[in-house]
Amino acid sequence: MALSPTAVAARRVFAAAAHSGQEGGSVRTWKILSFVVAMPGVALCMANAYLKMHAHSHDAPEFVPYAHLQLRTKRFPWGDGNHSLFHNPHTNALPDGYESPHH
Repeated sequence: MALSPTAVAARRVFAAAAHSGQEGGSVRTWKILSFVVAMPGVALCMANAYLKMHAHSHDAPEFVPYAHLQLRTKRFPWGDGNHSLFHNPHTNALPDGYESPHH
């Protein structure tokens, strides 16, 4: 079974930390682990999220006016009273449908 370069580096760091007799060895170990394991891991996760975001279309589903989803018992206290606080016209429908013309 072949190990990835990151796994090999992590094993070396752990082995060095286990045999370290110095008091500051654990700080050095965590610093090295941060650069060798954590930062590449975060970079890989960011690249994965970016690629998945561009692979999928972001079209909203067709608007169906379900009465139980669009209840308005009173107006919102901001704006025109019909838009939620974090309203996005491309993804959030109003009681009568989407605002943006591409839907």
